[in-house]
Amino acid sequence: MSFLEVSGISLQERGNFALQDVSFRQQQFQKLAIAGETGAGKSTLLQVVAGLVRPDAGQVFFEGELMKDPAEKLIPGNPGIAYLSQQYELPKFLRVEQVLRYANKQSQQDADMLFEVCRISHLAQRQTNQLSGGERQRIALARLLLGSPKLLLLDEPFSNLDIAHKNILKTIIQEVGERLGITCILISHDPHDTLSWADEILVMQRGHVIQRGTPLQIYQQPVSEYAAALFGDYNLLDGPLVAAFTKQAGVRKQNKKMLVRPESFTLAPAGGTGLAGTVSKVRFFGSYSEVEVALRGGSIRLKTTATVQPQATVTVAVAPESIWYV
Repeated sequence: MSFLEVSGISLQERGNFALQDVSFRQQQFQKLAIAGETGAGKSTLLQVVAGLVRPDAGQVFFEGELMKDPAEKLIPGNPGIAYLSQQYELPKFLRVEQVLRYANKQSQQDADMLFEVCRISHLAQRQTNQLSGGERQRIALARLLLGSPKLLLLDEPFSNLDIAHKNILKTIIQEVGERLGITCILISHDPHDTLSWADEILVMQRGHVIQRGTPLQIYQQPVSEYAAALFGDYNLLDGPLVAAFTKQAGVRKQNKKMLVRPESFTLAPAGGTGLAGTVSKVRFFGSYSEVEVALRGGSIRLKTTATVQPQATVTVAVAPESIWYV
């Protein structure tokens, strides 16, 4: 039995499908991320799972139990499932300890551990209107967790946070799973948030799930250029460069475009194994440089830790396992 099973969910909004026949399963403690462009249906899907939005078709099962239609409830929501929206509204002009006390369904010992995990113990006497955006979000998260959910749905939790608060929240989300034993589903536009955290990723486009796999599979073997673009830079090669790199890598020739991540190319001095080229641009980013290389038949962008100068003659190669055809 799956911890969460979403089966055939469809939903139309203003005559268009926001979700179309979406199905997936999640096991308990499995970290699942959902990726896609704005308008792909990610937030709507989480709201359906949370019991806040009624789908036109399909069902949601949680721990083997069919979740009720939101219209059948006085207060929308599914027991055991908490949804942290992008707004994370809090009551105004109350002390933090009041907000949390009203929501608490746990022992004081468990609540104190939860406050420690959420990094909010020092905020208890502050008023909610005196908190920063990152602090308000952590309070809102703690208030949800005090209800002892088994599944936590995180809808773009890192949006509008500065790097310091974002890093704190990333640590908290990791500990929510490890220390509190709560299963999570996460939506984020930043590939660094999902690739480094998730056990599996769902890729959505126009209300459909177009790919599911491990972060490594999603990154190295995207099903389309759209899926590739969600998770970082890439080179999309066609024509002479496809033929040249296919021959260099020793793979079977295909009449498709070739997709290669910038870091998958290897750069060597002229005379090495690979395709000969000339460096046209170098951009330094600290831990690596982004290099544009002009080759016969086109140009590529690659990332390297090597020191290289514009106009240098070089050799470029790519391993067969780093090539993907789309």
